[in-house]
Amino acid sequence: MKAHSWMASGGGPQKPGAAEQVGQTILETRDVAAGYGEIPVIQGIDLSVRAGEVVALLGSNGAGKSTTLLTLAGELTPQEGVVYWNGEPSPGQLWKLARNGLGFVPEGRSVFPELSVISNLRLARGDLDIPLELFPELRPCLKRLAGLLSGGEQQMLSIGRALARSPKVLLVDEVSLGLAPLVVRRLLEALRSAAKGGIGVVIVEQHPKLALAYADRVYVMRRGRIVFDGTTAEALSRYEEIEAAYLADV
Repeated sequence: MKAHSWMASGGGPQKPGAAEQVGQTILETRDVAAGYGEIPVIQGIDLSVRAGEVVALLGSNGAGKSTTLLTLAGELTPQEGVVYWNGEPSPGQLWKLARNGLGFVPEGRSVFPELSVISNLRLARGDLDIPLELFPELRPCLKRLAGLLSGGEQQMLSIGRALARSPKVLLVDEVSLGLAPLVVRRLLEALRSAAKGGIGVVIVEQHPKLALAYADRVYVMRRGRIVFDGTTAEALSRYEEIEAAYLADV
């Protein structure tokens, strides 16, 4: 029985409070550099996540997107700069951030394959109605082993379990990895719905145009730095330029 060690669990469901109003900045970085060992993979990262929005983080393979998410999640300690959570320096460890309302769905299928779907959901110690209302496709599968689900159903389970805790911010790495476009749209629609409920959502997505169909703002990375940030409308108006310069090998 195994699942990704980065899964955020423990504690009760995190309900957005009065301080987390739509549009308020919850998670922010200022001039952050981070990496593995002494070598920085990302540098000069300035980004923010507000309540009630979907932020797309785009870039070619190796641009630093996953490293950025790991730094936001507290799995990597900034070598320079500061990560802020609700206006205060981040506590820096994923389990501490999880208790304060961070949800993290890492790349791959972060499920316990030898546990049933309902047991996987109960591990969140949250409101099970949230994932089952968002993903009614899981209802007929509640007694099935998670390892027997399709890839799309496993991703629904991973995202649903994270949302059961009503996080303030949800980070999702490579939501579409190995999935059919129709399934990806279903997942992105669910994340869009979660944002409408006041959650800040950050998605790393390998299909830029699909991500832009659901995002409010976008950051584009190249070689460990942010080379474009703006609204989705701004990104779409310059899409051919951005694609040619930064997304050619996505």
